Amino acid sequence: MCDLENCDPNDLSRPSVSPTDRRLFLAGALALPLATILANVDLAEAQAAKGVSIKQTTADGRTVSAYFAEADKKDAPVVILIHEWWGLNDNIKTMAEDIRAKGFHAIAIDLFNGSVASNRDEAKTQTKAVKASEANATIAAWVDWAKANGNGKVATLGWCFGGGWSLSAALNSKLDAAVIYYGRVTANADSLQKLNAPLLGHFGTLDKSINPEMVGAFQKNLAQAGKSDLMTTHWYTAGHAFANPTGGRYDEDDAALAWARTHTFLTAHLR
Repeated sequence: MCDLENCDPNDLSRPSVSPTDRRLFLAGALALPLATILANVDLAEAQAAKGVSIKQTTADGRTVSAYFAEADKKDAPVVILIHEWWGLNDNIKTMAEDIRAKGFHAIAIDLFNGSVASNRDEAKTQTKAVKASEANATIAAWVDWAKANGNGKVATLGWCFGGGWSLSAALNSKLDAAVIYYGRVTANADSLQKLNAPLLGHFGTLDKSINPEMVGAFQKNLAQAGKSDLMTTHWYTAGHAFANPTGGRYDEDDAALAWARTHTFLTAHLR
């Protein structure tokens, strides 16, 4: 899957939050924008502490874990979040909390067995260690869990590394929708014959890895498979990882627009 993340979580000047606003937010008396929470370590950590860790056994006998942000209604649809190459960190858990706040159950799954990278070298190492068969089994187990613990409707949502696996989930499991943020899309026409779930793709025109050439070839493969109607693609004048507030290529306006489109898409296909 995607093995190029063109951002560094340490190279962004984090927006400041006043001590008063911080206290009010931590006390639950003030709502802050998602981007502000994500870009502040202590606020993201506090938000990520709201959910619980759950475990599941895969078909190949492994025990896997995920972060669960439970919606108020038990019969809510489920969104499965798949992390970037950094791993299941507080940023992804915070995104799960935002999904929960919109009325979905959110489970942020872990494909790295608890490993979280703090630099690019660590991220590359843990990404390369992933075995496709095990990742597919992990995702399948969580799809089964999701179908049994909500209203039966399930979507995946992933960024870069996770975006590629979101597409893989749509090809290998029965989903109601899948969202791909600048994830590797290289499935051929034969593989795409299995696709039945609608896809939403967010891509940056300035992305050097997940570029217009790759996405264009994927769209041709969709057409060849007779599946063009299943893909909605949005382009942003932005680079890779433009939706990650902790990275140097973050684009606040495009990130907000993509996130709003994501929520609209999920609501349309899961409600």
